[in-house]
Amino acid sequence: MSKEVIILASIWILTTLMLLILVPRDKLRQAIMIFFFKQFMTWVLGLTVVQFGLIEYRVRLFANATKTSFDFEYFFYPAISVVFNLYYPEGKGRAREFMHYFYFCSIMTVLEVVVERYTDILEYIHWTWYITWITLFITFYLSRKFYTWYFRLEKPIN
Repeated sequence: MSKEVIILASIWILTTLMLLILVPRDKLRQAIMIFFFKQFMTWVLGLTVVQFGLIEYRVRLFANATKTSFDFEYFFYPAISVVFNLYYPEGKGRAREFMHYFYFCSIMTVLEVVVERYTDILEYIHWTWYITWITLFITFYLSRKFYTWYFRLEKPIN
């Protein structure tokens, strides 16, 4: 078994455990909606990036079906978005809210750069770490806006 397969299997296991531990039972419905919304965005963006030859995923699940990474675009990034949104520091000040974005985007970017540099899972062709950071920031922002919009609809009108 190659190190890439071990890394991808570890990502699936650790991400699943993270969701089981960090998603409260009473927030499960919200977590599912966040997951699906981020999944929609990352799947479309991931397909676009691969089709334009900006990134190449060399080792991937369903290699015969798609050139994008099912692991990252369809599972890992949406799962991280769930944690990002459920633990968002709402009302704690703009600086703390920005730092929440900054930490999540930076940690995920560093992890992606490490994977890109030291494994054959993905390769940046016409892509850089700061484009990853910016796209993560934008998709986290959009998922946050969707989350607050969607679940405010459920609040009863007094």
